Amino acid sequence: MLLAHDGHSPRIDPSAYVAPNAVICGDVSIGPGCRILFGAQVIAEGGSIRLGRDCIVMENAVLRSSERHSLSIGDHCLVGPNTHLVGCTLEEEVFVATGAAIFHSAHVGKGSEVRINGVVHLKTRLEPGATVPIGWVAVGDPAQILPPDEHEKIWAIQQPLDFPLSVYGFQRADADMRKITRSLSEKLASHAQDSTCD
Repeated sequence: MLLAHDGHSPRIDPSAYVAPNAVICGDVSIGPGCRILFGAQVIAEGGSIRLGRDCIVMENAVLRSSERHSLSIGDHCLVGPNTHLVGCTLEEEVFVATGAAIFHSAHVGKGSEVRINGVVHLKTRLEPGATVPIGWVAVGDPAQILPPDEHEKIWAIQQPLDFPLSVYGFQRADADMRKITRSLSEKLASHAQDSTCD
């Protein structure tokens, strides 16, 4: 399903394929030879989403942008099933495995791999050719790649990045779920005006 959002309609190269139950919404550009498979969601909310040539987005992947964070995927990237990418940049030839997550303002270098259930956190920069092992967490710039049981080390790097401020616009001390959900509710209300594209 193709949806116009906030005055923007998706642009899909004629050689690309979008599965009938995938959703492409808003300021999205899908390059030649791309394949967007069943159940995938590519939702631009304020920022743009750009997919280069021959990108594969597998089943049930979620790709999102926001007002503060556009999303860009270079040529020849594969985004695995049940992944979550939001407001990040993938250079060319990146492999993102099943269940991985890459967050706001992260930058993944050419030829990198984020393996099954790997995480690339907010504002993290992975060098070209880097590998995030199965279930591990990359955090910081330059990235430190840590096992998930090293929470204190991960948090020591992650806390100063101030996720609530970067993503929701609230200082950590002022961020609570009431403020966050009210703010998101107001922004997401604009989807009530979405329309299907011909």
